[in-house]
Amino acid sequence: MDPVPLSQSAALRAENRRGIAAMAGAMAVFVANDALVKYVSQSLPPAQLIFMRGLMATLLVLAAAQAWGAMPRWREAMGGWVLLRAAVDAVATMLFLVSLFHLPLAIASAINLAAPLFMVVFAVLFLRERPRPGRWLATAAGFLGVLLIIQPSAAGINGYALTCLAATLFHATRDLLTRRIASTVPSILITLATSVAVTLLAGLLSVLQPWQPFSAAQLGLLALAAALLASGYHLLITSMRHGEISLVAPFRYTGLVFALVLGFAVWGEVPNWLGWAGIALLLASGLYLLTSERIRGRVRT
Repeated sequence: MDPVPLSQSAALRAENRRGIAAMAGAMAVFVANDALVKYVSQSLPPAQLIFMRGLMATLLVLAAAQAWGAMPRWREAMGGWVLLRAAVDAVATMLFLVSLFHLPLAIASAINLAAPLFMVVFAVLFLRERPRPGRWLATAAGFLGVLLIIQPSAAGINGYALTCLAATLFHATRDLLTRRIASTVPSILITLATSVAVTLLAGLLSVLQPWQPFSAAQLGLLALAAALLASGYHLLITSMRHGEISLVAPFRYTGLVFALVLGFAVWGEVPNWLGWAGIALLLASGLYLLTSERIRGRVRT
């Protein structure tokens, strides 16, 4: 194996640092946004508040794209992969928020972190990979962790937990699609496409519910949530486009720490012992899968 040139190695480290910082930052602002939206959902219909937040976020992203000089290149964001990613993300967002309004913040966030498990399944179904036994065991342990978090009872499985799991499936698909988009397409335009898609879907669903007037406090909280959401979109896309994905991806789990802290501080939510066991299994399996993928990448190099 030829040694990596120092300049190339330094550039890779810089890219990794950028990707890690973007991923951790994205998780922090996404969880803060989720907490704000969950709080406002106690007094507003879900689709209505998601639409209003999306509208505000879209205007913010549009202003940023204009200020950064990206708008003249808007046609680049009309490509198939960008639009498909935006549509998938819109469905994922709606499913996750509907479940979030009925689940503890930490539980919803933990289920949403099962994306690496779906990555293994995708690799088998679509890439014809044959994972080693260790990866299959880690995947099985991770899904067991999800079951412990969901905690099905004799009355059945919590439908909102299943909705959250479906959102995770769409989130995993979204992350894979991000890698298919040409690196020349500005990230801010991908962010704009996503924000528009979420807003349009929420707007369509909002007509099915009676609208309620907004208070000044609600609008203020939604404006803050919109700013966090727009920042999170951009940071997540940046993290997926910089650095080694097997190194950057594990920092997604910092979101669970933020969710546990905020869930306890705002709502006094604390998982029971089965929930803690499930979270531990999910974290361990996800980190194993991502770490083993990084090691395999080094061996192939």
